[in-house]
Amino acid sequence: MDPIAILTGASSGIGAAAAERFVECGFTVINISRRDCPVPGVETLTTDLADEQSTARTCTAVAATVSDAGGGPVCLVHNASLMLKDQCDTTEDSDLSRVLSVNVVGINSLNRNLLPLMPTGSSVLYVGSTLSEKAVAGAFSYIVSKHAQLGMMRATCQDLMGRGIHTALICPGFTDTSMLRQHVGHDDTVLDSLGKMNSFGRLVAPDEIADLILWAHHHPVINGSVMHGNLGQVEH
Repeated sequence: MDPIAILTGASSGIGAAAAERFVECGFTVINISRRDCPVPGVETLTTDLADEQSTARTCTAVAATVSDAGGGPVCLVHNASLMLKDQCDTTEDSDLSRVLSVNVVGINSLNRNLLPLMPTGSSVLYVGSTLSEKAVAGAFSYIVSKHAQLGMMRATCQDLMGRGIHTALICPGFTDTSMLRQHVGHDDTVLDSLGKMNSFGRLVAPDEIADLILWAHHHPVINGSVMHGNLGQVEH
């Protein structure tokens, strides 16, 4: 009964780094994303989480995999995110809906289909953000969705009480990922300034968050916790 790790958005960044960690630890690893995971040994279920039918097909497939696995523990990592540049006074409903489909509704679909199959010793880990608890200008829909993930994690903790499945919200600080680089227009000056917003003067590495995800799976004592991985962010 090998353990299973199911990750969304493991084609790059934090997700790919986490997938590599789980492979190294002997997990069967499944990636749910639009692009393949570059880590050898990872199975990718090509999925557009913004598309209801695509998500439904993947939920059916991964549920069958979990059912056939023989009852080993499952680590479900909700890592995929869509981040737009938008503001509260200009965001179109369609854009907000698209972000929520990926960052919130897709999570709900996977939880609904997989949680009934997950045995004691499993975990549901949400990869949030510093912006799960704070806000900055110009990322309205992303901030709304990341705040929603905090509520989802806390509700997950309460709803699964007594089932031996634990949960946590892992909140990376500014992490050196393609999503961040795209968001700032690949401007090295901006990236350097973001790196200086913590006590170590650099961006967080995806591997550092991957280590935190793996640790969180193995330590149910953190059930219901918000875990910050930001190198000690400067407060203003």
